[in-house]
Amino acid sequence: MAHSHSHDEPAPLTPTQQRQQRHASRILVIVLVPLAIATFAALLLMWPKNTQDHIRQDTGIVRLPGTTYQTGTITGVQEKSCEGQVGTYPGDTSVCATLTVTVDDGPEAGSTQSFDITAPVYRSGATPGQQVRMYRVPLEGGGSLYSFVDFERTTPLVFFVALFAVLVVAVARLRGLLALVGLGFAFFILIEFMMPNLIQGKDPVLVGVVGSAAIMFVVLYTSHGFTTRTTTALVGTLFGLLVAAILGAISTRWAHLTGVIEEDDFILAASAPDLNMTSVVICSMIVAALGALNDVTITQASSVWELARTVRKPWDLYRSAMRIGRDHIASTVYTIAFASAGAALSVLLLIQIMDARLADMVVEELFAGEILRTIIGSIGLVLAVPLTTGIGVLAVTAGRAVDARSGGPDEDQRAALQHAGHDHGEVVHEVAEQEFARGDVMTDAPRRGKAAGSGEGSGSPGDDSAFKRPGS
Repeated sequence: MAHSHSHDEPAPLTPTQQRQQRHASRILVIVLVPLAIATFAALLLMWPKNTQDHIRQDTGIVRLPGTTYQTGTITGVQEKSCEGQVGTYPGDTSVCATLTVTVDDGPEAGSTQSFDITAPVYRSGATPGQQVRMYRVPLEGGGSLYSFVDFERTTPLVFFVALFAVLVVAVARLRGLLALVGLGFAFFILIEFMMPNLIQGKDPVLVGVVGSAAIMFVVLYTSHGFTTRTTTALVGTLFGLLVAAILGAISTRWAHLTGVIEEDDFILAASAPDLNMTSVVICSMIVAALGALNDVTITQASSVWELARTVRKPWDLYRSAMRIGRDHIASTVYTIAFASAGAALSVLLLIQIMDARLADMVVEELFAGEILRTIIGSIGLVLAVPLTTGIGVLAVTAGRAVDARSGGPDEDQRAALQHAGHDHGEVVHEVAEQEFARGDVMTDAPRRGKAAGSGEGSGSPGDDSAFKRPGS
């Protein structure tokens, strides 16, 4: 009687082994439940109130009362010399332009306004028919003053956001939709919880850890389901976040990062007097570590579960998964570095033009802060990989142990096979195959193969030829 059997798929666990695996999952839950309760309790207790009380309105740099955004349509473009424009030099031959714009909304809808624009703005493609955004400042005694702000970009932004969402849902289906929901929750916590708390002067480490942990609890379980695999990834992610928070606080103070580099930083510091600008640096390091940590830990946990289909011994499984983890660490580290370099490309080009020594520039706060942000996130990532892998291996192999004292299959398995109508010889043979597929029987595999009547006693522990059924 021939039977098809594949060693690529894991043999079903017996009720006893399922109980063992549930016990391992229960341990992970016991660890995470108090953390979840503490995280969301802190989220509620720390939820910001009256943020406007911590923002100064008399700095002279906040928008004037009554200022509104208005839209307009370009109806005419007249080229002109850039001489005298901001950012030009004597003899500059660049071409600027004067825009004629018809106001589309607001009290002066239908009126015409004129604006001078710089050469880079004109070269971006200012043509009749395009929409622009303007500030409208009401004047005392009537009338309004308009100033050019930027091009209207709502349509292309909405298009590409919608395209992204449609593709995610089309390819990943329900999981993709849930991932978008989780992403929305992440931005909600960032905007409504973390930013207001920083403005109010709260501890950046506490704000960053609580907000980031809440994001990870919701995003991971929403996107990947309530499974042991997801729980394993979450433990590794929370560990990496804690490492990033601690090292971020240490590095910020040790390197004397002020958080005040550009003009916008001075405006921010003046407008929010309770905001400690170093808090922004620390919290940014924690948030920056979120994406890479989430990616690596989920991938690592999935690698363990997939490898467990064919790799049965826990130590072999750990080593195989870590080989994947090391590749992922390497790729993620330089991905983060390239992303940082891309964000600072204009500054790097300026350094090249000025012929400044790179060794002198990297210690400037603009670069030192970005370098430390990349390094801190990478350290958390590197340490999270072996922890996630180890927890995953323990969880996925928890139900595979065979009681060596019994010298054979457990009673649950024997009863299940006998109930299916197998004779005694087939029972022993089928059990031997299943035990080998799980990695439970290695050294005595040839002996069990003979006992099953296969007639083949040769073959190494890794060679399943000793377990071929007669005639198969």
